[in-house]
Formats: sequence, C-alpha cells, structure tokens
Amino acid sequence: MAFTASQLSLLAALAIMVVWGANFAVTKVVLEAIGVAPFLLIRFLGMPLLGFALLALVYRRHLAKSMPRRGDWPRFAAAGIVGHTLHVGIVTWGIDLSTAFSSSLVLTSGPLFTLLLLALLGAERLQPRQVAGTLAAFAGIVLFLSEKFAGGFARAGLGDLVLILAAALFSLYTVISRPLAERYGPLPVLAWTLAVGAPPLVALTLPAFLAAPLAHVPAGIWLGVAWAVVVSAFLGWLVWSWVNAVRGVARTAPLQYLMPPIAGVVSWWMLGERFTALKLAGAALTMAGVAWAQFGGRRSGAACGPPDPG
Repeated sequence: MAFTASQLSLLAALAIMVVWGANFAVTKVVLEAIGVAPFLLIRFLGMPLLGFALLALVYRRHLAKSMPRRGDWPRFAAAGIVGHTLHVGIVTWGIDLSTAFSSSLVLTSGPLFTLLLLALLGAERLQPRQVAGTLAAFAGIVLFLSEKFAGGFARAGLGDLVLILAAALFSLYTVISRPLAERYGPLPVLAWTLAVGAPPLVALTLPAFLAAPLAHVPAGIWLGVAWAVVVSAFLGWLVWSWVNAVRGVARTAPLQYLMPPIAGVVSWWMLGERFTALKLAGAALTMAGVAWAQFGGRRSGAACGPPDPG
C-alpha cells in the first residue's frame, strides 16, 4: 500500500514530536556531562558541515543555485542570528538551568508570541478568543512555576524565565524565515542561515571547549550528543520544514502539544523527574490556553511549529 505525501508527512511529524520530546531529557544528560559551551560548539560545527554536505549532494555541481539572492541576504542574516545564534544558545542555557519537562512546557508558549508579532506587524488581527487563550496560557505558566517562586526569586526558576525569551525568539525567527522557506525550500534555508548564525557561537564557546576535559567523557554521552545534534537538530529541522510545506503550518502546529507529555514521560523514566498536582494543573492550563489562542476563532492559520529543543 503506497502512502500519499500527506500521510507520510503526518507520520514524519509524529516521529519528530517523539524525537523532540525525548531530546529534552537527552540534552539534560549531555549538558550535565560536558557543559553548555562544548555542546554548542559541537553542534554548530557539525550542523553546517552536515548542511552543506547534503546541499552539495543535492545540487551536485550547481551549488551556486542554492545561494540566496542579493536582496534576500539581510533576511537570511537576521534569521541566522535570531534562529541559531540567539535562540539555540539561549534554549541550551535554559534547558541546563531548568528541568526537561519544564523546558518543554515553557517552549510550548512560542505560538503566543507568533500571534502577537503578526498582530503588531498588521498581518493578523487578534480575536477575543485569542486574547483570552493567551492570558490563560500565561496564567498556566505562572501556576506551573509558582512552587519555584514560592521559594524566593533566587529559586524562581531562572531557566524557565530564560526559556520564555527563547520561545519569543523562535517566534521571531518563524516570522522572518517563513518567506525564505517558501522561496528556497528547507535545506538551503537551513544551510545558509547556519552559515551566518553558527560562527558567532563557535567563536564564543571555543575557549570553554578547549578547557573542557572531554577525553574522559563516556561513549554513551557521545551517542547522546550525536542524537541531539544529528537526529534532533539537523534532521529534525529539515523534516519539520518539509512537513510544514506539505501539510501547512496550521495543520501541523497542533502536534506540538504532544511534546510536553512525551518529554514528561521520558524525563520521569530517564531522570526520575516528579510532578505535583499543581504542576500538572499548570501544564494543562498552559497547553489549553495556547491551543485556544492559536486556533480559537482563527481563519488565517499563521502559527508556528515547535521550537528547537536544543
């Protein structure tokens, strides 16, 4: 039985949700073993190499055809800095400071920022249901984090606050890169935005990488690094871009709500993370609020997919 492109894209989207949901726990283990800076350097050396190797394979002797047109370079540069340098750097730092489940939940707020950005740009007018859903989602995040805030600001969950900023940055990246993905396709956009966004992080993290005692890192940790960089980050970004192109953003965006439950189960299994009734109630309210804001009374379907979980 042959699958249609729509069916294959749905299966691919579900697989990516499992990969991205599990990656929060995998990344936590990796970061505890090698640190944030070495992980970022490995990621941003590996992903451009993978991207341009695949680009060369696809375009063969016509690599120049994949290059952005002169007028599009400013948008590519902005997408690279916002989406890779800032977003991924901050996400990785936030995951290191937070827990796997908290990270996945807070990053789910990304579509809210996309809606706000589109409203500010005049591309979409917010409906009352969207405003109500946004307020409910933020209330859910506050409820989820309330136990940390109860211990004082110093214990209020800096990682979670950092991840809210990361979610906003990913929404900005989504708005910036959307015309590029429609014009060039996912692979050229990934490769050329990495060409801009990777070098600053490589330069910033190189001293810490050279000072890290990586010679004694177990093989299992390096498998985790390979999973996070090659499977989750590189293949994940490519596949998700293809899924959005086939199914449309509005049809794929609801699948992002699978990430927090998957991350929670994997985190409980791998890391022994525990969840109180208050946290679960806050998580449910957050996801319901985001879903209501994103799809309640909407016609345009301008939403964003899940942020890269590091």
